[in-house]
Amino acid sequence: MTVEMLTHPESGEWTGTGRATAKPAQPPVSMIERMTLILDAFDGATPTLTLLGLAERTGLPRSTVHRILDQMIRLRWLAHAPGGYRLGMRTLELGGLAADHNEIRDVVSPLLHDLCQRTGMVGHLGVLDGREVLYLDKAGGRLAATIPTRLGGRMPAHSTALGKALLATLEPSIVEASFRDRMPQLTARTVCDRGELHRELNRIRHRQGVAVDNEESVNGIACVAVPVRGRGAAVAALSLSGQVSGERPALDTARLARVLIEVAHEAGRALFPRHARWR
Repeated sequence: MTVEMLTHPESGEWTGTGRATAKPAQPPVSMIERMTLILDAFDGATPTLTLLGLAERTGLPRSTVHRILDQMIRLRWLAHAPGGYRLGMRTLELGGLAADHNEIRDVVSPLLHDLCQRTGMVGHLGVLDGREVLYLDKAGGRLAATIPTRLGGRMPAHSTALGKALLATLEPSIVEASFRDRMPQLTARTVCDRGELHRELNRIRHRQGVAVDNEESVNGIACVAVPVRGRGAAVAALSLSGQVSGERPALDTARLARVLIEVAHEAGRALFPRHARWR
């Protein structure tokens, strides 16, 4: 699997180090944009930068950089270092989370692709990120183009089988806190009522974590999903999707659930071999 990395000529120049130099067409206005410029100024060749060096690389005034640095150090994005500043522990912690996602994809993706070959369906691997599902992988060959999802894409968790399978592994109070605001309705069948969402998640908990999306996220597409469990809550979820509109028959959810549960158990054993021995 390859991932293309694109750069826009107007936003910066691509250097030999594999990163774009910060040359914004317009001065950044928001604090987030300025913080991002400062974080992007660091690279493997220069892990430590002075105040002057940061001002030169970002194009921001020294007084602005100095003021932002104080806040970023307090929030652990940056830290003091001999000769200047370096990236802080918070960036390392977030990098660890990204590494976890890479490990999940490396271990589970071969199982997912094999499953799609056996079933002739489109498969997804996803993780929960707040109220959304983040897709770590998508498989299914030419059939994959029939479903409007992509690697690195997101969908509302409440409207997808992947998302509901993951939400069902959380405490109801956590789900309640996450869905206080209005839930977007993607199709006429999307569950947008909080009470009905809680009832649906409770039904999922009572059927071994199997979740179903019956044209709730995309018209004409149905999906079955199950969680991949680790040492506690689910670390990811697997799904199989297919077209059901027109003359196409409804999905055989019971059969798909059986094969998904089998693959999810295999994925869990591969991700957490020590934990598997104590199950």
